[in-house]
Amino acid sequence: MSTENIFERLRNGETISPNDPEAYRMREESFATKKLLVQMNSTPDPDEIRNYLSQITHTEIDESVVVFTPLHINYGKHTKIGKNVFINFDCVFLDLGGITIEDNVFIAPKVSLLSEGHPTSLEDRHSLVPKAIHIKKNAWIGAGATILPGVTIGENAVVAAGAVVSSDVAPNTIVGGVPAKFIKNI
Repeated sequence: MSTENIFERLRNGETISPNDPEAYRMREESFATKKLLVQMNSTPDPDEIRNYLSQITHTEIDESVVVFTPLHINYGKHTKIGKNVFINFDCVFLDLGGITIEDNVFIAPKVSLLSEGHPTSLEDRHSLVPKAIHIKKNAWIGAGATILPGVTIGENAVVAAGAVVSSDVAPNTIVGGVPAKFIKNI
């Protein structure tokens, strides 16, 4: 039996069954995060927003980070945000599988970063399958794009608006479409 708690197991990519004895903790932590999000999403002050986001992520959010609220996060402690990151209005981060956003990343409005999913089989569908998302330096994620579990967006890459990204994006490229496909090199 593992000595890691459910959040360590999620961060390590372990599928979690709905019958897991610690599954209830995911919901408890989500409600605690939501309480902070309500406060964060209600203030217009950028310093207060960064302060709340630091509490949610349990990391120091650099003063160069700009977040236009509302921002929706289901856990928070598995989100890491670099310096000079811009996150526009109405983004959704499901981070139980882990989300890393490196320096100088632009995230446009209504972007979804979804580091968790479910199996397709009926008998296992209520299990949670976490896979980390990694957005590397200088990437730009266009409006309404969805980044699915396990995807790495390469350095300097651009994801076109509305794209659904289900596989890794090479550095210095532009991808777009559903599912996202290579468009051109930068």
